[in-house]
Amino acid sequence: HMCPTTDPSCDTLYKNARAFVLRHARPLDWARWQYHFEGGDRQTVLTALQAYQNADGGFGHALEPDAWNPASTPIQTWAATEILREIGMDDAKHPVMRGILQYLAGGQDFDGHTWANAPSSNNAHPHAPWWHSQSTSTSHHSYNPTACLAGLILRFADKGSPLSALGQRVAREAYDAYMAGPLLQDMHTAACYVRLWQYVSEIGGVDGLDLAALETKLLEQVGHSITHDTALWETGYVCRPSQFFRDRHSVFYPGNEAIADHECTFIARTQLPDGSWPIPWHWDAFPEEWALSKNWWKGQVAVSNLLFLKGMGKLGHG
Repeated sequence: HMCPTTDPSCDTLYKNARAFVLRHARPLDWARWQYHFEGGDRQTVLTALQAYQNADGGFGHALEPDAWNPASTPIQTWAATEILREIGMDDAKHPVMRGILQYLAGGQDFDGHTWANAPSSNNAHPHAPWWHSQSTSTSHHSYNPTACLAGLILRFADKGSPLSALGQRVAREAYDAYMAGPLLQDMHTAACYVRLWQYVSEIGGVDGLDLAALETKLLEQVGHSITHDTALWETGYVCRPSQFFRDRHSVFYPGNEAIADHECTFIARTQLPDGSWPIPWHWDAFPEEWALSKNWWKGQVAVSNLLFLKGMGKLGHG
């Protein structure tokens, strides 16, 4: 269990968030909570995660709670890869990872260069307006989530396989597009490029990507993406430091120490009486489903917020 090192209110924050997660979160987020904060095991997280994986190896079923499409889609599959990374699951031979690679090799919702972020199959199921296939949302950037998925392929696909060659080509295209253009306006796409850089760094590099140049641009990108006008944090959908890093060892922490500290204070100050945090977005349609998705998001946000506090040294082991 965690207990406070500095601030006695931290213990209350933790207990209230934990109670909310137990009352309202999905089994997946309770498993993540236990893994990160209570010595829980990775297998419990994997078991919960596998409930969202389809026979084709991809993920669906509202793993990313803003789209209830049961079919496998690139964004839902990307969401699974983020959880695998978070729990340090880097076994390329594990059935969950093999399934993801099989799905990506299958070419579904792939146009030869990018994976679709809002395939038309979303439209037949409850979803947020930005996951409608005709939406013009800024999150519909060509390389969200493609940059991340290409990095994952390079990190985990069998060397010399057709999938590995595909990953290398797509990663190079993503890199070239980013390096030739201005800084991104969409924080989600920016985070996908951070992942690309991390995955490729973990394998020691790949032809056609200058990792040092990419890192330099991403350091600038993160500073650009974070919403420095903290007054906007109160009501808007903003980019906080936790979008890009969760601990002080991150290469993105230096230069962002003050705003990261502000996020810790903000998290502590904005917790609701029920232990959750406000969700700063909503759907226009499907009110019944949104009520459920909103609680699913709240469980996810509780885990994310506590992970950030932990990584910033605000929760101590007791």
